[in-house]
Amino acid sequence: MTINGDGLYLVAGLALLLGAVLPRLLRRYAVSAPIAFLGAGLLLGLAVDRNRLSPIAEPGLTKHVAELTILVALMGVGLAIDRPIGWRRWTVTWRLLLVAMPACIAAIAGAGWLLGLAPATALLLGAVLAPTDPVLASDVQVQGPTTGAGAEPEEDDEVRFALTSEAGLNDGLAFPFVYAAVFAATKGAVGNWALEWFAWDLIGRTVIGVAVGVGVGWLLGKMTFDAPSRTFRLADSREPVLALAMTLGVYGLAQVLHGYGFIAVFVAALTLRAAERSHDFHEELHGFVEQLEHILTWGILLLLGVAITDGLLAPLTFAGAALGSLLVLVVRPVTAWISLARTPMRRSERWVTAAFGVRGVGSVFYLAYAGADFRTDLPWLWATVGFTVVLSVLVHGVAATPLMRMLDDRRS
Repeated sequence: MTINGDGLYLVAGLALLLGAVLPRLLRRYAVSAPIAFLGAGLLLGLAVDRNRLSPIAEPGLTKHVAELTILVALMGVGLAIDRPIGWRRWTVTWRLLLVAMPACIAAIAGAGWLLGLAPATALLLGAVLAPTDPVLASDVQVQGPTTGAGAEPEEDDEVRFALTSEAGLNDGLAFPFVYAAVFAATKGAVGNWALEWFAWDLIGRTVIGVAVGVGVGWLLGKMTFDAPSRTFRLADSREPVLALAMTLGVYGLAQVLHGYGFIAVFVAALTLRAAERSHDFHEELHGFVEQLEHILTWGILLLLGVAITDGLLAPLTFAGAALGSLLVLVVRPVTAWISLARTPMRRSERWVTAAFGVRGVGSVFYLAYAGADFRTDLPWLWATVGFTVVLSVLVHGVAATPLMRMLDDRRS
């Protein structure tokens, strides 16, 4: 039986109901909600018209859905972080971003080249798979903002803080490396584009993204909490939709100015949080964004399951499976472990932080974004990325609950 367009409303309603029940149902078990939704997508693929839901056939739709999901997740993690930003306070974050992430890209690109990939394709695969995911990593992230009178907002869980702050920034910081792969495929020798890439795509666009995030976040913080007129004091209106308006507005402005919108959204969320750190309106904003993020995430996972049923993994080769497994099981854990040397983390905390480099919606977005320039290798790239995301969902989904519980027990 094939479900028609009207039947999809029934499927959507059942999926939302399932999403409301699953987190409570699975809380005590080593099975995460993403695993369940991925499995539901596999079953759903047997009943729907799969040709219209393929990321290869509909790259534009895939890109925009993944893009919106990431944006909402970035706003959520930015509002959830209690710790004020600073070089020393965020030492573990800078180590993961500036050491582990480039090392992951280089390792996967190098291994791909050794396995016979063209240099541009190998670099794209490394860049696409590099960022940890702010969407699927909710089980190992901070749980929400600490607010209210007498609150002392400062995370005492270094693992959750590290994974949350890393996921908030590295989705945007993967963009320069994706552009480098595209330039390598379209502009030829490195000497033809390296200087422009370094000055503009690596430095210039990052600075614009940060500036937009700080500027808009500061202005909205003043409006939200300190506006002279109660009419414009948004915190008094208790309208959590402000979070979505801010997300879309900041992203749109950064993109119009040719900056990195992902970075701008996360920085804007941090700046808004800093404007009045203990105000309970942050909880309402975060709660609204979190619910929207869950809905979008369930949709992405269902669509990924449908695509796999339709044969997304059919072009997967031994090389693709080896690269995905190498990243999840070896490269990310080792590079992150090394990058966190001489930090205040305990040995067990370093290992857990290093192991949970969750791959997910960010990888789907970047491949949909850049795939048009790699048409020859595109089916293989989708198969490899799909395999890696599924492997990450399974491995990290099963391990998250027992490992985080172990750390909590040791800490207490």
